[in-house]
Amino acid sequence: MSDLLFPPHLISPSVQKALPKGYHMRPLSSADFEKGFLEALSHLTDVGSPTKASFIERFAYMKTHNHEYFTLVIEHTERQKIVAAGTIFVERKFIRGNGLVGHIEDIVVHESARGLQFGRYIIEALKYVGASTSCYKIILDCSEKNVPFYVKCGFKQNEVKMAWYIPKEAERALPLSKL
Repeated sequence: MSDLLFPPHLISPSVQKALPKGYHMRPLSSADFEKGFLEALSHLTDVGSPTKASFIERFAYMKTHNHEYFTLVIEHTERQKIVAAGTIFVERKFIRGNGLVGHIEDIVVHESARGLQFGRYIIEALKYVGASTSCYKIILDCSEKNVPFYVKCGFKQNEVKMAWYIPKEAERALPLSKL
């Protein structure tokens, strides 16, 4: 198998066992560009037009920081296509005794695989990763219409999300490599 983003032992064995026959949950792979990872993400939001090279570059960065970035995918093994995905990244805090907070992002299920509980399986597996990496809490942002789903997954509605989007025409700061 090609490069995996993080060690597969961090995936919940009970979630892996619960998947329907013909599907497998695993860490994101460097080969998933060809397996439709970005096409699956496009069912969530605009992914732009990343090239294979830019995908590999981002994957390499995340793998170098694989104690912080954990992206899971569910693959239809016969078709070799990614049908669901989600990420938890771990933030290091000064509060709570230098605690760790897990942030769940980019939960998506391809429309061809909806109704198979893959969203719930991804969430449960990401919660397992968060607990295994000693996070004291796991948080996420979602739309109002998705609140009932996340409540079923054990989350509680708490506080308010705020966002500030930088206009595309705005002058950009120095690239991270220059900081």
